[in-house]
Amino acid sequence: MQNYNTPGTSWYWSAVDVIKLQPLMEASYNSSASQGSLHDASISAGMMMQALFAGRLSHGYRPLRCWTSSAALRVPRTVVARRTATTRTVSDLDVTSLETGHIELKENEGLVFVNSKIADRFTFDTDRRLTRIDIFPPKLQWLMLGPLSGFQSYEKVLKRINRPHLAASDPLNIIHRVFPESLNLDIREVIPRFREGGAFVKYARSAGSTDAEIEATIKGHLEKSPIRPWFNPFQPATVARVVGRPWIEDLYRIPSQQLRVEFLPGTTDGSATELTTEVLYTGFRRYGKLRDIQRQPSDSKISPRYALVEFARPKYAVMAKNCMHGFTISEEDGGGKSGTRVKIMYERRIKFSMIKDWLLNHPRIVIPAVAALIAAITVTVFDPIRTFFIKMKIKATLHTEGNAVVQWVRKQVSKANFIYFGPHKSDVRGLAAIWEDRQADINQLQSWLTENAETFIVIHGPRGSGKRELVLDRTLQDYRYKVVIDCKQIQDAKGDSAKIARAASQVGYRPVFSWMNSISSFIDLAAQGMIGTKAGFSETLDAQLSNIWQNTATALKSITLENRKKNDLDAHLTDEEYLEAHPEARPVVVIDNYLHGAPDDNVVYDKITEWAAGLTSGNIAHVIFLTTDVSFSKPLSKALPNSVFRTISLGDCSLDVGRRFVLSHLEHRGERDNKWKPEELADLDSCIEVLGGRVTDLEFMAHRIEAGETPRAAVSRIIEQSVSEIVKMFILSPVADQWSHEQAWYLIKTLAHSEAGTLPYNQVLLSDLFKSNGDATLRALEQAELITISSVNGSPERLKPGRPVYHAVFKRLTENKTLSSRLDLEILNQLISKENTSIGKYEEELAVLGSLPKQPRELSSRIQWLLDKVYASQTKVTKYEAERVILQKILRSEH
Repeated sequence: MQNYNTPGTSWYWSAVDVIKLQPLMEASYNSSASQGSLHDASISAGMMMQALFAGRLSHGYRPLRCWTSSAALRVPRTVVARRTATTRTVSDLDVTSLETGHIELKENEGLVFVNSKIADRFTFDTDRRLTRIDIFPPKLQWLMLGPLSGFQSYEKVLKRINRPHLAASDPLNIIHRVFPESLNLDIREVIPRFREGGAFVKYARSAGSTDAEIEATIKGHLEKSPIRPWFNPFQPATVARVVGRPWIEDLYRIPSQQLRVEFLPGTTDGSATELTTEVLYTGFRRYGKLRDIQRQPSDSKISPRYALVEFARPKYAVMAKNCMHGFTISEEDGGGKSGTRVKIMYERRIKFSMIKDWLLNHPRIVIPAVAALIAAITVTVFDPIRTFFIKMKIKATLHTEGNAVVQWVRKQVSKANFIYFGPHKSDVRGLAAIWEDRQADINQLQSWLTENAETFIVIHGPRGSGKRELVLDRTLQDYRYKVVIDCKQIQDAKGDSAKIARAASQVGYRPVFSWMNSISSFIDLAAQGMIGTKAGFSETLDAQLSNIWQNTATALKSITLENRKKNDLDAHLTDEEYLEAHPEARPVVVIDNYLHGAPDDNVVYDKITEWAAGLTSGNIAHVIFLTTDVSFSKPLSKALPNSVFRTISLGDCSLDVGRRFVLSHLEHRGERDNKWKPEELADLDSCIEVLGGRVTDLEFMAHRIEAGETPRAAVSRIIEQSVSEIVKMFILSPVADQWSHEQAWYLIKTLAHSEAGTLPYNQVLLSDLFKSNGDATLRALEQAELITISSVNGSPERLKPGRPVYHAVFKRLTENKTLSSRLDLEILNQLISKENTSIGKYEEELAVLGSLPKQPRELSSRIQWLLDKVYASQTKVTKYEAERVILQKILRSEH
């Protein structure tokens, strides 16, 4: 960028602008020079530039500041020094260096390279004489392009840090002080090399002097008077004579301390000779300390031949590259008959392009490695944070439940949604009678929690039997630390991401990036298409749940060990020994709704069971399972095959306990609103007998009585609601792969007509509807809570309704003639279809036997058996047909 000064104004022009002005400048310059005044020629050219500059402003152009265009700063420029006698314009020199890439020398001209971190910006006065050469570290010049760009000029910034007595920071000294006054050299041109931190200086030799003598004089001068830049006072400026033909380029070539020296022929018709290590050492050692010289392998097919020359410092390599490039080594020096010309380029020690190519060409290694690295970072950074949040959730639960004020507010709000200061009873739901009846189970459970046994505790019972209240409200009421995991919430979530989020929220595991699982799944799918296997970017539900439960186990163990003190009697025990010796200090993990909606192969329950087994076997926590599934022993036995489960089975309460529960519930409510009277509850006992001892049904009836209904009306409402549920779940929308509505209706009808309300298990299996896979069907119906299977010594014995009130519900369903007749008709149609199918098979076999030419005596018994089967099946078909006619008449009469 060119600086032209007029009174009161300082403008900067880019090299492109100067090139455009070249013809006008030459004409003005030559016209004045012909009159014998070089000074007037400079002034005339300057006036022409000023006039054209004014024209640019008139057309809307703005003058460029010195730091406006970084591209203009990188354009090589030419400096004419103090005693220039040659008519040469700046644009001529710029065009030469850019277009040809070389510095042209005349007979009496020489070239040296000054390595002193010179920046590529020079300032001229109106006489086109060198006034300033700015020096600044190339790696720090970005500071002047960013937040420091508001300064008026680059020189003013340098003035703030100029310390001539400490280091060479005065720009005029960098070039002027390099050349001693005794040489009296005529400096023709200075071409800066910004990336390399130096500059080429072209000079005219005086008569009788040589380039070698000039180089020796300059080096001797710098030894006596070293020039030390302010930004690096320990590396003074150095100078070397250019013996080759340097290449002036502005490509993106970053200097390095390793050079690639290629061997080219010295002449067009000659051949290149591969230089020996000794020749290379002799040629390059003069520019600095060498670290290594590596020649090209002899079996390499790469041409031209080359060698790698590595210097101890990058500045030595910069000096050698600029001074030796294009140098021809003669035959006497080992260059062969026609000589060998060296071509020098910077060779990066670590080629990032090679690394990039290797990464792109080896996805089978790179993609899994990146996935493993991401996983390692995640474990290192996020796992401690997640464990901390889990601990905070467990401790926050303790603080909330142990705070008397919080408990008082909860009780008051639960009473009537407002603060009540009068006396009140603590048993809001009237469960005191239930707890008195189950006090033995509560004591048994509390004693198990103080024993050192590696086993599971299972609380089994139907829905509404009070399992959760028994464990959380009574047994663990005053327990220090407990974690409750509701499997129903996790299992009912749609999609893997939702399941992960539900599981994490229950234990306080955060941050959790469940939404990233979907995105990473697409990445993993793309990687599988590229490399043929999954890369592991997306963690499966199995892996995510394992991380959640593992962090929870770590938090539970840490909380337990925090209670240890150095002055305890057992302070010498290890952590594992302490946990084993103090079962009362372990937290309790309650897994509610275990096996809710579980298919045969479920990842959620597999991981929970596996994790629970690790907690018990490692003495980290007690585990209590709450389940309604009677098949809980199968998955638990798989997790702990050598342990016996401690089980408490909760059934329906007795009629006496049910009566006391309802009365206590009504008495508690009646003290406030007086909505009921004891004489109005005469038929309470008969209603409780219909409902049985199911706590949820009894509580629902008590609520309906509080609302003003009679006990019988409340029971009727419960029956009607249950009828609608059964019709919807088991008759209108059966699970096709588990049971049919004909099978469900058969059980409903048979149990309704049974006086005892039970059926023998084997009798049901012998019926025509349950001959095929009857056991699995009955287990599925038990899981759906339509029936309950009672066992004796582990063997199924009898069937009964899933809830006590279902016996009345089944009777109510059979009383509906239309529904009953329609379902009975469907059962008959199915039975007739089965018998006809059987008859068809028997007839096919009889036809085969009848086609034999002779009837062997041994086949007579088989033929007779087939005939008996056909007769029995036909008898059943006849019976079913008669019953079907009756049912059809009933349906016609109803409509």
